[in-house]
Amino acid sequence: MTRLVPHPVLSVSLVVLWLMLTRFSLGYLILGTALSLVAGRAYSALHPAKPRIRRWRVIPRMAVTLFRDIVRSNIHIAGLLLTEGRGRRRSAFIQVPLTLTDENALAVLAIILTATPGTAWLEYVVETGTLTLHIFDAAQEDHYREMIGQIYEPMLMEIFE
Repeated sequence: MTRLVPHPVLSVSLVVLWLMLTRFSLGYLILGTALSLVAGRAYSALHPAKPRIRRWRVIPRMAVTLFRDIVRSNIHIAGLLLTEGRGRRRSAFIQVPLTLTDENALAVLAIILTATPGTAWLEYVVETGTLTLHIFDAAQEDHYREMIGQIYEPMLMEIFE
């Protein structure tokens, strides 16, 4: 069974996503299942690091925090776009030092930062542990440093390391 479906959670998630994006019918179910099996085998060929989740109880707290931050960021960015002209706001590239070393934790942090409006993960330098982040509003630089260093990084370290 492991050879046919090497990543069952990934495969089921892809089938559900496929059915949500198309429509539910037997043909789409069969096609989505076939595609998810191929994607699972292709993902296995990449030899990803197996995540070792140490503390599951932190995940719901992180999900609530992420949801709250995404809503706040959406409101902030919408306010900037609707009320201020181009000349007043400026974007910036910031360097954020990270102490995270786990590949899976870094991947989750990349997803979090990319999903949060107003930020984009650009580069991570392994040798220095430095993240380059693009932010929409340079006035929020300290907020993003605090958000990463004091909120998400400790939670991810507690979950993965």
